[in-house]
Amino acid sequence: MLTVLPPRRLSVAPMMAVTDRHYRYFLRLLSKHTWLYTEMVVDQSLIHGDKQRFLKYADIEHPIALQLGGHDSQRLAQCTRWAEEWGYDEVNLNVGCPSDRVQNGGIGACLMATPQVVAEAIHAMQSAVNIPVTVKHRIGIDNQDSFEELCRFVETVAQAGCKTFIVHARKAWLNGLSPKENRHKPPIQWAVVHQLKAVFPHLEIIINGDIKSLSQGLNHLQPYEGLPAVDGVMLGRLIMDDAWALHNADSLYYGMPNPATNPKTVLALYEDYLQMAMDEGVPIGLMLQHLLALFAGQKGARQWRRYLSANMYKKEAGLEVLRAAAELVTWEDGTDA
Repeated sequence: MLTVLPPRRLSVAPMMAVTDRHYRYFLRLLSKHTWLYTEMVVDQSLIHGDKQRFLKYADIEHPIALQLGGHDSQRLAQCTRWAEEWGYDEVNLNVGCPSDRVQNGGIGACLMATPQVVAEAIHAMQSAVNIPVTVKHRIGIDNQDSFEELCRFVETVAQAGCKTFIVHARKAWLNGLSPKENRHKPPIQWAVVHQLKAVFPHLEIIINGDIKSLSQGLNHLQPYEGLPAVDGVMLGRLIMDDAWALHNADSLYYGMPNPATNPKTVLALYEDYLQMAMDEGVPIGLMLQHLLALFAGQKGARQWRRYLSANMYKKEAGLEVLRAAAELVTWEDGTDA
């Protein structure tokens, strides 16, 4: 575990069916300092389910945060205690997911309508542990989308002890839009997040939503449209669609050497982890499915995708599938690594 944690200048968003422990391990090979977040774990699933399944991670993944979903303060406090016991560096409460399953449970984005419930949960969670408890939320929901209502939400939750707010810079329509549509149809409003920082300069404000490159993210770490810089950037779909986009993160965001210069070299390092996981019974396809776009724009990228898609889910698939697919790609320096 890291003794000194890097600042949250850059993080990878919690994404269901994406940021599992296998993908996070791969991402850590690309950046040593970017914060990584788990998929959302619902409090009752953790309380009644297999803790090993939900909480297991590799030491290399630090700094790492567990994202929880829930609204019951005592259940969330118990789950937060377990997270600290397992060595997580942060616990994050999901107040932004608009999925039907989440809404039916009265959690996620619909909690923005009840800031006091969120505040009570945060107070219980933070009182139970010494690690930070943070919140990820939208700028509004349905017709509760004024800047005044957003500020009231943040102020209420901050008074309960939350110091870090990760803000998806678009509202969510809980009635009328699907979860997929909620990721792109409501207009992105980055300036609102910077305005929030202006109102709450003492809070750590991290921006999320539609940031399409690492360099574009840097624009938010300086004054924006006459408003103050935010404290950090969280990337979601960019990393989901192309993990390699993270390879320059340490240099750009932390002034540190980048650990990776060629994705083929990283894949070779990943093989040890893949073999270990396969020995535990994890199918290799489950661990490679998020890497289909790894060589986007390179000669052979289409063949890479086709070969993996056709072979990685076969029962007998092993490391030879990965190696054969990589042989189909020529990296940009013109040589096969």
